[in-house]
Amino acid sequence: MASALSSLRYGDSLSVVGISAATAVLCEAISWLLIYRTATYNSLRASIERHSRKLDAMKSGFSSSASSGAAAASAQPASSRAKKMDRVETSLKDAARELSLAKLKSGAVVAAVLFVVFGLLNSLFEGRTVAKLPFAPIPLVQRMSHRGLPGNDPTDCSMVFLYFLCSMSIRTNLQKLLGFAPPRAAAAAGGGLFPMPDPKVN
Repeated sequence: MASALSSLRYGDSLSVVGISAATAVLCEAISWLLIYRTATYNSLRASIERHSRKLDAMKSGFSSSASSGAAAASAQPASSRAKKMDRVETSLKDAARELSLAKLKSGAVVAAVLFVVFGLLNSLFEGRTVAKLPFAPIPLVQRMSHRGLPGNDPTDCSMVFLYFLCSMSIRTNLQKLLGFAPPRAAAAAGGGLFPMPDPKVN
């Protein structure tokens, strides 16, 4: 496909974008097979959303169970409500951490696929300008956008830079479109593999 598109005016650019899009679809298919369709993933995702709704309800001063319990909840000591919120926050962080661990298996396979595709593209477009930038980027960005290219034209765009932009944008939007995007509550909880220490704990 890359050789066929190279004859077009924007053939190299279209080749990189097309391969990036196909790779994103492949990666999401792998993730669906290994993670997204499993009962463990769906259970953890539901748990995160449930704890998030409960925490939001507690923070806004309402009970998550029933509106009739709102008066009783407001009569509870502030320390008791704070302890309940801490327990819910801890459960949310634990579920988010378990979700990150569950995605490790597919993450390793996806990383291997991306590594192979990057090596293929690098061999096809090494030293070739695949696109023209509409502006001269700042020096820090130019190190990547002009990486491996001959000449001094700052608007020349290398495959590495274009592939990086495509990979970031296409896969993120594809996840949102397919409903595979990570729950916002998981990111807000900070329950990754290496969470930040809780400032409440001495």
